[in-house]
Amino acid sequence: MKKVLTKDFFERPTLSVAREMLGKYLVRRVRGREVVAMITEVEAYDGFRDKASHAHRGETRRNAVMFGNAGVWYVYLVYGMHEMVNIVTGGKGYPAAVLIRGVEGVLGPGRVTKHFHISRPLDGKVAEEQNGLWVEDRGVRIHAKEIRRLPRVGVAYAGAWAEKKYRFVYLSSKRFKTKRTGGRPVRGSYH
Repeated sequence: MKKVLTKDFFERPTLSVAREMLGKYLVRRVRGREVVAMITEVEAYDGFRDKASHAHRGETRRNAVMFGNAGVWYVYLVYGMHEMVNIVTGGKGYPAAVLIRGVEGVLGPGRVTKHFHISRPLDGKVAEEQNGLWVEDRGVRIHAKEIRRLPRVGVAYAGAWAEKKYRFVYLSSKRFKTKRTGGRPVRGSYH
């Protein structure tokens, strides 16, 4: 069973959306071919007070999409070389989004966007099939004991907000198992 997630899924509290995105599938249609992988790591950015968020100082041209409707892609460039892909969450006017940091077999948000051929022309587009990038529920259920909540990465400038456990990692993912075993491959299923 495949179900494309719509605005209703994303128009909820950001931390709930972030946790529930684990086990969902990122799908990209490029030149008639689909690239698909299960989401295994995300980070939440939640509102004006969150000093790690692009929106904490107010609306700008760059972050304006965060202030709009939920279920829309927020894509931006960091360090002049890496595209990052986020999905806007919560209610209109409340700036919040979830960064997709990893999918099964792909480590790191910059690598995710390269693997899926995601770039800034998708910024502000609705997450739906007709736009070529969407999220699907394929029936995978991840239990609370399979999720680790951790501080976010690369936001030390945000003070106490850097320590908030707004990063969600699926413990049974290949990435986590490999990391925990010192880089040795782990046999068995990763789903």
